[in-house]
Amino acid sequence: MKKEIIYLAGGCFWGLEKYMEVIPGVLDAVSGYANGSWKEERPMTYYDVCTGETGFRETVRVEFDADQVSLEALLFSFFYVIDPTVENRQGHDVGSQYQTGVYYINEEQKAVVDQVAAVEKERSPRFVVELAPLNCFVEAEEYHQNYLTKNPGGYCHISPSQIERVSRMVVDPAGYQRPSREELKNRLTTEQLYVTQESGTEPPFRNEYWDFFEKGIYVDVVSGEPLFSSEDKYPSNCGWPAFSKGIDANAFFLLEDHSHGMERIEVRSRAANSHLGHVFDGDRESPNGIRYCMNSASLRFIPYDRMEEEGYGELKKQVFGE
Repeated sequence: MKKEIIYLAGGCFWGLEKYMEVIPGVLDAVSGYANGSWKEERPMTYYDVCTGETGFRETVRVEFDADQVSLEALLFSFFYVIDPTVENRQGHDVGSQYQTGVYYINEEQKAVVDQVAAVEKERSPRFVVELAPLNCFVEAEEYHQNYLTKNPGGYCHISPSQIERVSRMVVDPAGYQRPSREELKNRLTTEQLYVTQESGTEPPFRNEYWDFFEKGIYVDVVSGEPLFSSEDKYPSNCGWPAFSKGIDANAFFLLEDHSHGMERIEVRSRAANSHLGHVFDGDRESPNGIRYCMNSASLRFIPYDRMEEEGYGELKKQVFGE
């Protein structure tokens, strides 16, 4: 076991503590206060932090087994449930104690934090999350610890569906980093670059996978991150590859898309931030009413018989029930 610790400030710590502790590979999550200053002789309290005069942020100390879950996985999960565009606020909670932040403890962690933040900055019109070394951490009072376990109906700005989603993480994003722009130019076709890097759309019915149904998985053409199984691909009249769900819902970031005079939900890949397509509800052809309408140019197909060879062997039992 390789134990590591990272400190995450994501608004009210009740919800973030619960959210982090359900991720497979997380050993413990503790609510507390980080990176402020307290000079009084008496112990600092929650009410002192709430004055906004201490500089402390409500923070969760996350201890995890790095052999089971990567720091990248924790960070992308963190960014999934925060709003990185607002200062001193998350959800309905307002105050400097609710400022978001990632506080690392060594240079190795800093490199990962910077890499993930670079991807997240591309997804966000504004980025005000603090990225800094940990200076201090004070555990919160006992009544704050495991608050949502003790009070299942308690307040939480993180939804139960988000907590359940992250508890079912299948794919770890570590190892699926986006290559440099120069590498991408050498590796990808003009159309693949246009679609994945410029949010383009390929023509319907004139793309590689719209009517392709061999057994295997589809990965991000940019990073190789696993996205879809042939088991969840269905015939669609839309003219693009259509899937009822992904291998791991955590591998997608969903963003509002107001382009071309339409209101849509854009789907981007987690690790490389590739534009994949859009997701729609109420599709009559879909087995569950959901259509992930993807661009073939964003995907690379791995045949079932080559999954072991290409490093996706573990997914055979996940997606094909072996």
